[in-house]
Amino acid sequence: MNESFFQPLWQWRIRHRVFVYFWAHAVLFGFALLISFLLRYNLRIDGEWFLREYLTYLPLTLVIKLSVFGAMKLYRDSWRYVGLRDLFGICKATHLSTIFCIAAVYASRPIWIAFCEETGYWIPESIFLLDWVFTIATVSGARIAFRFYNEELRPLEGAKRARLLIVGAGDAGDSILREIVRTSENRYRVVGFLDDDPGRQSVRIRGIEVMGKTERIREICDEQDIDEVLIALPSAPQRWVRRLIEQCQGLNLQFRTVPAVSDLIEGKVQVSQIRPVDIEDLLGRESVTLDTEAIGQYIRGKVVMITGAGGSIGSEMCRQIAQFNPKKLLLIERMENALFEINRELERECPALVRVPYVADIADASRLDRILAEERPSAIFHAAAHKHVPMMEWNPGEALKNNIVGTRTLADLAAQRNVEKFVMISTDKAVNPTSVMGCSKRVAEMYVQQLGGRVKTRTEFVTVRFGNVLGSNGSVVPIFKEQIAQGGPVTVTHPEMTRYFMTIPEASQLVLQAGAMGRGGEIFLLDMGEPVKIVDLARDLITLSGLRPGEDIEIRFSGIRPGEKLFEELSITGEDVSRTSHSKLGIIKKRPEDFERICAGIENLITIADTSGPADIRAALKQIVPEYEPVVPATEQPASVNLPDAQAAPVA
Repeated sequence: MNESFFQPLWQWRIRHRVFVYFWAHAVLFGFALLISFLLRYNLRIDGEWFLREYLTYLPLTLVIKLSVFGAMKLYRDSWRYVGLRDLFGICKATHLSTIFCIAAVYASRPIWIAFCEETGYWIPESIFLLDWVFTIATVSGARIAFRFYNEELRPLEGAKRARLLIVGAGDAGDSILREIVRTSENRYRVVGFLDDDPGRQSVRIRGIEVMGKTERIREICDEQDIDEVLIALPSAPQRWVRRLIEQCQGLNLQFRTVPAVSDLIEGKVQVSQIRPVDIEDLLGRESVTLDTEAIGQYIRGKVVMITGAGGSIGSEMCRQIAQFNPKKLLLIERMENALFEINRELERECPALVRVPYVADIADASRLDRILAEERPSAIFHAAAHKHVPMMEWNPGEALKNNIVGTRTLADLAAQRNVEKFVMISTDKAVNPTSVMGCSKRVAEMYVQQLGGRVKTRTEFVTVRFGNVLGSNGSVVPIFKEQIAQGGPVTVTHPEMTRYFMTIPEASQLVLQAGAMGRGGEIFLLDMGEPVKIVDLARDLITLSGLRPGEDIEIRFSGIRPGEKLFEELSITGEDVSRTSHSKLGIIKKRPEDFERICAGIENLITIADTSGPADIRAALKQIVPEYEPVVPATEQPASVNLPDAQAAPVA
């Protein structure tokens, strides 16, 4: 019979745990006493004297033991998680109850002698000692057996437990092992540990052996038929993790990691929180320290607007801002499905948050003005933009309308309505641009940076410039993962293609920090760390999938696409970049620009956006941004999307 047959009984046991445990102890006490008498009389059970003696003493010992164990609340302990403290409590309760039994027997000796005067029956003193031993043995043994059944013998219904090797036999490894074995429905069978500490070699942790050092990981995984490797070293350097993974190429292993060690030790982590090692873990990005007080001053209790709220950055901005308890969150997004998803998520995760989802286009001035007039936001985070480089080369007019006209419209309305803070999110592709997308963002930067000093407003205009974020919609990582899942090939544009990367939460948090620090006219640069070759990123993702780059999955180079360049930069030659009080934020101070020339250029772009060809649009953009050097596509027609290059992972 399968386990589901007993499910109703199991649920009844959970609801009436104290009742069940009470009677279970009564049976165990009776059994312990029976064994004691059997041993005392050399396993001979014949004779009326044995039954009368046992049955006479049984009610007394049951009353006393059940009372003592109940007074010490041992019926409330979960047998599944029995430990040393529980066993100590059992010993203490047994010791006390035995003393009470001895005292009760001798106190009632006159009655006993009168009752048994003709037979001469009396409880042998050795029974007390034997009963003490077997009470501890049976009560403790039942608990230990129950725990062993739940952790080792009770199978997962319809699933096979993965053979798991834990790297790291320290506090984190011990804590995660304890959590794994405590969980009745865990999907892991822990086979062993690896640890580089010489003092831990061949040591057993909760019965699991430390099998060797990490240098033997490939050998041990192969010998022990390991399915998954859990890296229980939350602070391990990313280079060390990368080396560990590379050693196991071709073994078809899944690598997993754990949350912070403090959460493990404090018992805050669950087995469900064990997650796959992802590319973010190999980048080695440090956690961001925020000035929460400064951020709270311009968000807490205020009405906050986010454009592009359904996008990768916009949706994460919603999550981060929600933690600072704004009065109301305005979600601006023209894609209704994306808006629906982020609104539903916020409704589920932040039910107390007041939010209003608006389906709106940032280029629609009248629509935006009505929203601003009605809601009166104190801060606007402008994340809406067209971002895909090749796509905008084929559709340059749309890049102008969304990235330039939309930004100008929103910024002008913010200035007119005296919004306190306007934070625009830009890109490193705006630096010495070679693409329509990058150049359109540079024009938007220039307009926003100059606007505050040219109009009468109390709005502080701040721009934040950073590189690629991992896992954003349509970006390189999701496309690589999809190609790997399909068996390859993984397409990279060029072997020397290099980009800066950071995680979406990190970028969003630093945008909030920059907004708190900005006083108007600045462009903030995020510390992007070291640039990463896209081909190395592809190799890492293939390896994380348990496969071998170039053997199991082919890496194919497809050629640089329209608008792309091999290397991205974070600042333009001549920009004055200085450090700030925050280690991950640099600042570019406002430099003189001909604002009238910028405005005239934008008006010209509006005129030609829908009437002129791509070449004319690029020429008009270059008049505003002299450093723009367009990389013109081989064909200006969207039909080129059907070429194999379209499957190459974008680096936007």
